[in-house]
Amino acid sequence: MTKYAIDPELTPWLAMLPEIDLSDLSLIRERTGEVQNLIPPVVVPDGIEIREVTIPGHDGYDIRTKVYTPTGLDGLRPGFLSIHGGGFVLGDPELTEQFSVDIAAAAGAVVVSPDYRLAPEHPFPAGLEDCYATLEWLAANTTELGVDPDRIAVGGASAGGGLTAAVVLLARDRKGPAICFQLLEVPELDDRLETPSMRAFVDTPLWNRPSAEYSWKYYLSGTPETLGLQYAAPSRAEDLSGLPPAFVSVCEFDPLRDEGIIYAQRLLEAGVSTELHHYRGTFHGSGLVAGAEVSKRMASDVMDAIRRALN
Repeated sequence: MTKYAIDPELTPWLAMLPEIDLSDLSLIRERTGEVQNLIPPVVVPDGIEIREVTIPGHDGYDIRTKVYTPTGLDGLRPGFLSIHGGGFVLGDPELTEQFSVDIAAAAGAVVVSPDYRLAPEHPFPAGLEDCYATLEWLAANTTELGVDPDRIAVGGASAGGGLTAAVVLLARDRKGPAICFQLLEVPELDDRLETPSMRAFVDTPLWNRPSAEYSWKYYLSGTPETLGLQYAAPSRAEDLSGLPPAFVSVCEFDPLRDEGIIYAQRLLEAGVSTELHHYRGTFHGSGLVAGAEVSKRMASDVMDAIRRALN
């Protein structure tokens, strides 16, 4: 890993990062606490209410969902569907709870984060349908939630970014809820694994080509019958027109780097207003080192983009 020109503030942490080996999924799920231990305890400021709700899914599955509501605000608030990452096979809303809390506090938004089903036990399209059903629930309950139906956004990182792109495509094609903004942080978008960064980064920290291979293998292990493959891997979508404005971020030493850049370029070519950020010296998940200046800049850019889009 030292052969990569990783930001000097990040390099001391490399030895402490867990090795993500998805070849033994049961073992890595048992060890997810190693990643959680790197994440500081969630800080919830005054004025943010957290509760759980159960949302009915499209196929009878009840979706546990966390709702983060800013209190004491006048008027309608924006809504934000926050989709956690984890390579389609790991994670839950608690994994990215600080992110959801921060959006609620910074943008005054009602944030909903679903505990969507994971592969390989529930391959595509199960997790995607859970995320989409959560979007529908948010849009259908704007009055109760105090949400402005014209200011609903969707966002996530890694697999959460890929699911965000897919949810946005579904909403367009199903003529579903209106979405005003999509946040695609280091998104996992392309199952073909053919980009230069995907070929090159076989041993990068936290995420690399072997991880991506297993991730897509598990996610696509079922036989899609009701949805096309472009909703599993949005990079395959031929038409990106008519989608909401986007923020796309990529890391220099991340196998997902090039597919994010290409997707952003294609959004621009399709007439979608898109902001693209590439962060030098970073790797997938390097934001865990929250004290590094580049991590602070990444987090600030994301929150600024969300505030601009929603307010």
